[in-house]
Amino acid sequence: MNPLLQEFDQAPFSKIKNEHFKPAFLQAMKDARAEIDTITNNTEPVSFENTVEALEFSGQQLDRISSVFFNLNSAETNETIQKIAQEVSPLLSEFSNDITLNQALFKRIKAVYEQKELLDLNTEQRTLLDKRYKSFSRNGANLDDTQKTRLRAIDAELSKLALKFGENVLAETNAYELHLINESDIDGLPDGAKEMAAQLAKSKDKEGWVITLDYPSYIPFMKYAKNRQLRKELSMAFGNKAFKGDRFDNQKNVLQIVKLRHERANLLGYETHAHFVLEERMAETPEKVHSFLNELLDKAKPAAKREFEQLEDFAKELDAINHLQKWDSAYYSEKLKQKLFRLDDEKLKPYFKLENVIDGVFKVAEKLFGLRFEEVFDVDIYHEEVKTFKVYDSDNAFISLFYADFHPRKGKRGGAWMTSFKSQYRAEGKNVRPHISNVCNFTPSTATKPSLLTFNEVTTLFHEFGHGLHGMLANTTYPSLSGTSVYWDFVELPSQVLENWCYEKEALELFAKHYETGEVIPMELIDKIKASATFQEGMQTLRQLSFGLLDMAWHGTDPRAITDVKAYETKAFEGTNLYPDTPETCMSTSFAHIFQGGYSSGYYSYKWAEVLDADAFAYFKEHGIFNKEIAHKFKEYVLSKGGTENPMELYKRFRGAAPKIDALLERAGLLKAS
Repeated sequence: MNPLLQEFDQAPFSKIKNEHFKPAFLQAMKDARAEIDTITNNTEPVSFENTVEALEFSGQQLDRISSVFFNLNSAETNETIQKIAQEVSPLLSEFSNDITLNQALFKRIKAVYEQKELLDLNTEQRTLLDKRYKSFSRNGANLDDTQKTRLRAIDAELSKLALKFGENVLAETNAYELHLINESDIDGLPDGAKEMAAQLAKSKDKEGWVITLDYPSYIPFMKYAKNRQLRKELSMAFGNKAFKGDRFDNQKNVLQIVKLRHERANLLGYETHAHFVLEERMAETPEKVHSFLNELLDKAKPAAKREFEQLEDFAKELDAINHLQKWDSAYYSEKLKQKLFRLDDEKLKPYFKLENVIDGVFKVAEKLFGLRFEEVFDVDIYHEEVKTFKVYDSDNAFISLFYADFHPRKGKRGGAWMTSFKSQYRAEGKNVRPHISNVCNFTPSTATKPSLLTFNEVTTLFHEFGHGLHGMLANTTYPSLSGTSVYWDFVELPSQVLENWCYEKEALELFAKHYETGEVIPMELIDKIKASATFQEGMQTLRQLSFGLLDMAWHGTDPRAITDVKAYETKAFEGTNLYPDTPETCMSTSFAHIFQGGYSSGYYSYKWAEVLDADAFAYFKEHGIFNKEIAHKFKEYVLSKGGTENPMELYKRFRGAAPKIDALLERAGLLKAS
């Protein structure tokens, strides 16, 4: 009996074997096709209910199987799962095309769409109808048969290429290690980082210390290791992932992906892939994105140059370094930060024990939104490290199931993300609640110390939890409009706004307690955290803008003449460079956000959402960071509404006005710097 083909509420991880996946996908696709046939063969007059709504609630079992499988492929993968992903992804792409290119189905949807003004539809129903009609027209429903065939081929190829891109990056990350046996090689590393490196070496039956490209191992070494040559070696290994001309090289994949995306956009009547994507974003056009990025670039560049010169002078004075390189950045920035603010991440870490930070983010959610988190141990999990919680509101009503998976391991891709195993929706008078997951790669515990987070990891946890709240507090009728199913440049608002609480005394005192003594973080350290929040903000902003501009360079122009990935990337970075280029490294070949994730033509949205989050938090600050009334408005108009309405309208309803860039510039200290 295949557990994936039984009806299940919680994902039955312990019962699932790898061999269950492909048969489950094939059967679920067959069943979903039958549901589509039922809609198209319906002889009753076409209506919103028997067409658009019926389509919305079709294929639910396939959606559940997909969410379980692809979440495992990110968080607990192996060669077998990766092989299955390569096999089923084109099939799913074909299935998706079978729906959007189904003429009989499109004819029915079009009939409803053309009489929408005569129908008595509420706001959410109108949004669903618009979204469904566009999903057909934007995916080829109006193409002729030859064009449709080509579109199918492009989509199948793109799904394979994205998977291959991610597999290559993961393989390169897992393949590299820096094995050190001389104690002098780890000089400068904090005790916790040394212990972690020793533990890693021991787990591989090796003497000494092992450093990897996983962030909890990589970042401390780049930040603290005195040996400049070893920092260079590690930095180069990180920077040349999938850029070595071997079987894991992604250069051809990058060129194929951008060229196929461009061809697809042209086929659908759009000038570039960016034009296609941005039609469904708050930013609307590539021109607006470029204008936005360049406005910030004008503000940030003078500050970034001053900060870089200050860093150069500091490195020269300290160690007679005449020309700063990329592998010097984190090291000397940390030294300068310590000098200016007397603030060392290692002094902060004892106050940020992982369990305390989790408890803290739960308390913040309780004070803002009345939520209660109860750890449970009877939920099936996919790895022993996963924690599970049931979430209740102030009336004790069940809100969500929450999975938390916090440490790196071989089968988990790098980074941090929020995802869901089950969407929220309403059906048959019942509000079906979601199952939400946060996956991160934080510093693990060692033999002598619990998991102690860097401050950056603390903000990452709050960030992903903000996404989690967006999913947990969803309250819509339709699953495709629920939770984080919003415009991509709006989705980062809940996550980024929650990071602000990490810098506030009132919030920090809830959870920042010394793991040994229980002492609350001293006010002096809180002041330093706040004072250092804008440290090198110009350089950080420039870095983020460079990624956004690289994304737009790949997707906002015709890429057919591009033959050299590195040369093209170098040109895109021209206006944002501070450090000398390293010819042996290339960011694009491991830029998973835009070539594997969903951020193609959308990386600018991190900065876009910062404008929203700075403006939104300024509203909280005016009235108190735990102000119930404003928190209720944020929950009501942002967190619970999902994609049911235009996000700018929702934001204005929450804030009372459109967002202004001033709050971000002020917070970043760029008003006075520009």
